[in-house]
Amino acid sequence: MCNLYSMTSSQRAILDMARAMRDVTGNLPTLPGIYPDYQAPIVRNGDDAQRELVIARWGMPSSQKAILDAASKRADKLRAKGKDVEFNALLRMEPDGGVTNIRNTASKHWKRWLEPQNRCLVPFTSFSEFNKDFGGNVWFALNESRPLAFFAGIWTNWTSVRKVKEGDTTNDLFGFLTTEPNAEVGKVHPKAMPVILTQPPELEQWMTAPAAEALMLQRTLPNGALSIVATGQREDQRAEAA
Repeated sequence: MCNLYSMTSSQRAILDMARAMRDVTGNLPTLPGIYPDYQAPIVRNGDDAQRELVIARWGMPSSQKAILDAASKRADKLRAKGKDVEFNALLRMEPDGGVTNIRNTASKHWKRWLEPQNRCLVPFTSFSEFNKDFGGNVWFALNESRPLAFFAGIWTNWTSVRKVKEGDTTNDLFGFLTTEPNAEVGKVHPKAMPVILTQPPELEQWMTAPAAEALMLQRTLPNGALSIVATGQREDQRAEAA
């Protein structure tokens, strides 16, 4: 599961490659290490059909069942300590850090966000999979120069408790699709890899096509398409802004 990536390309490069007409991110810094629940840039279709570059929080809403199960476990632990539990209040404040990687797009939970208005492009220059035997974080990119590419993502605007200290907050949230790993990623993380889009026709298909056609892109990147560009480090700081 990919829970760390880097985005060190320029705003201009993102706008040009994604054919975005509007940038509301302000002065976007390079982001050598993006973690779950961090804010990061995405490209989405705006309400006026203009494609726009915006900032969103990484982690789509968890399912109701996942929140219920988490609250139930918390309640059981509190009861085991002899504490009284008002379960509805506990459930209401159960924090949801979000789902970063989305595999089962046939799930009812995800189907509501598979139309073009909720699809997005997540720009990245490298991504990491953790494997202790390989020295920790293993960073993958299209090649050593870390050219810009995109994850196939979905987004929504959602009100929830992300952290207990924050209480209810309303955020633009995003996550990206995963699929079977190719040879390079599979050696490090055999379960999955992000869905990666590298060509303009793929970007257009993801952002505009009907759901069934868009989901044809939830496929493995060809073997040999990725290189290991760094190992061990928590951030990929070597890449220069495009």
